[in-house]
Amino acid sequence: MTILVLRRLGGAVVVLALVVVGAFFLLEAAPGDAIDAYVAGIGGADAGRIAELRAAWGLDQGPLQRLGAYAAALLHGDLGWSVGFQRPVRDLLFERLPVTFVMMGSALVLAFLLGIVLGFLAGARPNGWLDRILSIGSLALYAMPGFWLSLVLIAVFSVSLRWLPGSGFETIASDKTGLARALDIARHLVLPVSSLGLVYMTLFLRLLRDGMEEVWGADFIRAARARGVTGLNLSLRHVARNALGPVVTMLGLQSASLLGGSVVIESVFAIPGFGRLAAEAVARRDTPLLLGVVLFSAVTVVAMNLLADLVQAWLDPRIGAAGARR
Repeated sequence: MTILVLRRLGGAVVVLALVVVGAFFLLEAAPGDAIDAYVAGIGGADAGRIAELRAAWGLDQGPLQRLGAYAAALLHGDLGWSVGFQRPVRDLLFERLPVTFVMMGSALVLAFLLGIVLGFLAGARPNGWLDRILSIGSLALYAMPGFWLSLVLIAVFSVSLRWLPGSGFETIASDKTGLARALDIARHLVLPVSSLGLVYMTLFLRLLRDGMEEVWGADFIRAARARGVTGLNLSLRHVARNALGPVVTMLGLQSASLLGGSVVIESVFAIPGFGRLAAEAVARRDTPLLLGVVLFSAVTVVAMNLLADLVQAWLDPRIGAAGARR
């Protein structure tokens, strides 16, 4: 297990370096920069003022010089200066990350647990009536765009029924603390977490259901039946456990999709999180902030995939041994 972790961490350093370099040159290839966005926002400026701004913001240097300066700053733990917000990038990220991690973590837990339970119910008897109902329902839910599902939930539960708030992370200037504030945040997160989690839940449901259907025909299942293992014990300990591998892998991969989905969900529900910060950085052509967003997203994905590898190695020790030898 230790060798597996060290190998994964070594590969993660290379991956993160490639992400930073690739993202930098992709942003360089995009038209316009932070000066163009700033000048357009203030209604224009003369050439002299634009030249002063480029020099003050470090945009008068070449791409390789700026990449080298950014890489040197990263080695010292400095994520740079946001030219759009005029604040350190690290401070902006640490302000917004807790909001997104609470929402994303809740959505991931909802999607995984609900997908596992419903996938187990569908896979316990493949092609049965419950399997058909869940399969049709999951396909219909997966076909819905996340923003459309968000708008439907807002229209029903916030506008029509008035059960839940339709925007924001918590009530503004409520002065709530402790448990009262936690409950207020939970009420605000019900709709965005449902919008984000229900769509991804269908992936876990389908993966576990299909995996269990394949395991049911394996030789060791027939051997277990011959030994008298039946019912829930057979379905849970022998079939479902051996079908969990792809589901755990998908759990690590979905962390990237959830971060991307949070951009849309946070914009729809007006939540001041990481995804909305990324959208604001794009609008302001804020390259240092966008690079910080991309780097933190990559770190999250790498960490989630490492965790998924460890869980898989625990479920099947052969996977950990094979990963350590590679």
